[in-house]
Amino acid sequence: MRLFVAVNPPVDAVQELADAVAPLRELPGAERLRWTEVAGWHLTLAFLGELPVTELPALTGLLARSAGEHGAHRLRLAGSGCFGDRALWAGVDGEVRALRRLAETVRAGVTELGVESDRLGFQPHLTLARSGAARGSRRADRRTAAGGLQGLAGALEGFRGAEWRAGELCLMRSETGLGGSRYTVLERFPLAGLST
Repeated sequence: MRLFVAVNPPVDAVQELADAVAPLRELPGAERLRWTEVAGWHLTLAFLGELPVTELPALTGLLARSAGEHGAHRLRLAGSGCFGDRALWAGVDGEVRALRRLAETVRAGVTELGVESDRLGFQPHLTLARSGAARGSRRADRRTAAGGLQGLAGALEGFRGAEWRAGELCLMRSETGLGGSRYTVLERFPLAGLST
């Protein structure tokens, strides 16, 4: 199974962001992007890749322990940016240090289990859209894509959603196919009480 660990924003927070993003989808150039499905919006803490089912008991035990070591915390979806010419994202504000510590614990734990998580450092974000500009594409195409993404990020940079309580870790399954990826929560792990 293709797995990752995430914190999922509540429905109200997702809807706020969806309402703010809707006008962006009508801007010139937005039709060239691959917009992510609102139902799948999440904050990835660690991408684990393909794992055999036999690894699940150890992984779920680790995630339960990790969740119990960290307090729930307050977050909000806020701001925006882009990863070069590749992706447009919404940012995260609030108790981001607590979210980072949680991600570090999860990543260290899965490494101890012998599971290699993504090698990129943790950057709290929610991916909104990806460009069609591939790494091998022409420089002019990449520059156009980057300019379009930067313009969209600029249009969303003032967004500040309502604060919400991040109270659980989720082990997620990703299934790819026609129409993009579908995400399913396999198991939820409650965090400890609210942080101070």
